[in-house]
Amino acid sequence: MDAATLDPVDELIVAESPQAEAVWVLGRPGLVPLAGEHATAWSDDCRDLAAISEGRRRNPLTAKDCTTPVVWMGLPTSLDALDELLGALWRLLGPDAHIVAGGRIKHMSRSMNDVAARWFDDVHASLGVRKARVLHFSSPRQRPAITGEWPRTNTVNGLTIRAHGGVFHTAGLDAGTSLLLDHLDAIAADVTTEVVDLGCGNGVISAHLAHRLPHATVHATDVSWQAVDSTRLTAEANRLRVITHWCDGLSDLPDGSVDVVVTNPPFHRGSAQDHAPTLAMLADAARVLRPGGTVWCVYNNHLPWASHLRRTVGPTRQMARNRQYTVTRTVRA
Repeated sequence: MDAATLDPVDELIVAESPQAEAVWVLGRPGLVPLAGEHATAWSDDCRDLAAISEGRRRNPLTAKDCTTPVVWMGLPTSLDALDELLGALWRLLGPDAHIVAGGRIKHMSRSMNDVAARWFDDVHASLGVRKARVLHFSSPRQRPAITGEWPRTNTVNGLTIRAHGGVFHTAGLDAGTSLLLDHLDAIAADVTTEVVDLGCGNGVISAHLAHRLPHATVHATDVSWQAVDSTRLTAEANRLRVITHWCDGLSDLPDGSVDVVVTNPPFHRGSAQDHAPTLAMLADAARVLRPGGTVWCVYNNHLPWASHLRRTVGPTRQMARNRQYTVTRTVRA
């Protein structure tokens, strides 16, 4: 790969970077080949991490030390995710740290500078090029303006929820999931031995299932490391047994192995709207379900998930609908 074929964000990160013998690449896997043989890298999404060899992987949220002063990173769209990540880097990097963080201008805001200024004294932006821009963070503050510890903790329906900054709705309960959990008793009635929370996020669905069904096996899957770790932390905080899988969709689960799939599926990948991965994982539910097993799904009313479930899994019935969300129950044909 050369600069002529780079994504504009990646190209600008490389062009704006100071010289360094080693670079730590975060969330921009396309930059790894350009970062040098001594580079380390990480991506929260297991689909992106597959391109990064085991020996190069370093997770900033679990690393204990780091001697790499230069970081190339993609800017998270979530300010909470940015705050947690920069806090981790502030603790790991020395006084010579220089972070080059790039993103599409339409997904950037001045609030990102404000978050970075909690941790670094020198925060400035590059000129925009081809709808991309880079922010530079350097000179770690002696006394950062910490606004709270990560992961965050919250209580939902008497259960403790713990979550990283990059997880959807952090440690809260979003309105769609709340509508789905209104049907927890009906969902539980479909479960004999095994149930999976597909796209587990902060683990709020998994925790409710495990609490309601202490004798069942609850699986939780997500492509995001932060989501899977948040679900693990949530389960531990409530002394519940949840088996977590950091994987693409249902790929870790064997054919005909579960009674119920429960999901509040995404329709974005990062900042880009992308229905294809969700459609694929909903279709794969037919593979992992036992005959007569069910999919319980909640989604925004404008999304076509019901027709897709009906076509790829089986008969689908609307169980609830309000002004924004729909809950459906699909029986594997």
